[in-house]
Amino acid sequence: MKISQKVKKILSHYESDCPGVRANLARILMHGHLGGTGKMVILPIDQGFEHGPGRSFAINPQAYDPLYHYQMAIDAGLSAYAAPLGMLEAGANTFVGAIPTILKINSSISLLPRGDEADQAVTGSISDALRLGCSAIGFTIYPGSNAILEMLEELRELSEEAKSCGLAVVVWSYARGNMSKEGETAIDTISYGAHIAALMGAHIIKVKLPTDFLENAEAKKEYIAHKIDISNQTTRVQHVVEACFGGRRLVVFSGGAAKGLEGVYEDARAIRDGGGNGSIIGRNAFRRPRHEAMKMLDTLIKIYQNKL
Repeated sequence: MKISQKVKKILSHYESDCPGVRANLARILMHGHLGGTGKMVILPIDQGFEHGPGRSFAINPQAYDPLYHYQMAIDAGLSAYAAPLGMLEAGANTFVGAIPTILKINSSISLLPRGDEADQAVTGSISDALRLGCSAIGFTIYPGSNAILEMLEELRELSEEAKSCGLAVVVWSYARGNMSKEGETAIDTISYGAHIAALMGAHIIKVKLPTDFLENAEAKKEYIAHKIDISNQTTRVQHVVEACFGGRRLVVFSGGAAKGLEGVYEDARAIRDGGGNGSIIGRNAFRRPRHEAMKMLDTLIKIYQNKL
């Protein structure tokens, strides 16, 4: 695998990591149609855990089959495929070596109340990730939840073990708990959560696209006093990237709730133009018929290639 100069520069930002971690980051960054560009599109399939199979897959029954998602990620030329333990186990041998995989190592279920007590259970292990040949683990934190301090302690322990074994760490940082609903996507809470993930040693940080709402009164004073431009999606993405060590950490943005194609493409252009590293897009892919999803993913890749 020849590593591009762009990817070499990105890897140079991870100064403390061993060759194994850097090699796995390189595998993700060099794989698929965006290989070598510093951009990524990752397919995550953890919605069966989070929302249940009916809410997730009834609209497209083929998506009940874990192999469907593996194959779509491979055929679309994506950077990686992320899923919980059982999903990866179901196709581990069939698709061995075909695409970098990320073991989503903690999960929640929507049958439980969330709110201020939002939490996730650890549902996989570092040994699982190694056994399945994964390039990375994925872990969700909920900044704002009453459970966040324990979640950070879990993340620290799992990250230490993962890095010692040469695995990269991807952190899903979703502001939730002790805030308004608007606050969950507010620019100040999104950038705060992204910064926390960077402080925790994440190699790749996943957050939601932020709005221009400001949740925290003290933060709002600073944004106004220093005239931080949050007027459009591109400048908000740029601000989140800055919060991740001035762009020295990889930042990707979730696709969010299912939306129209033009909304998906507008989001991708804002991510690209704001200096983000790409998209993790699940529901907006697998809830569409396969031919529509493939066309959408191809268009996203072209956007990140600056072709559209």
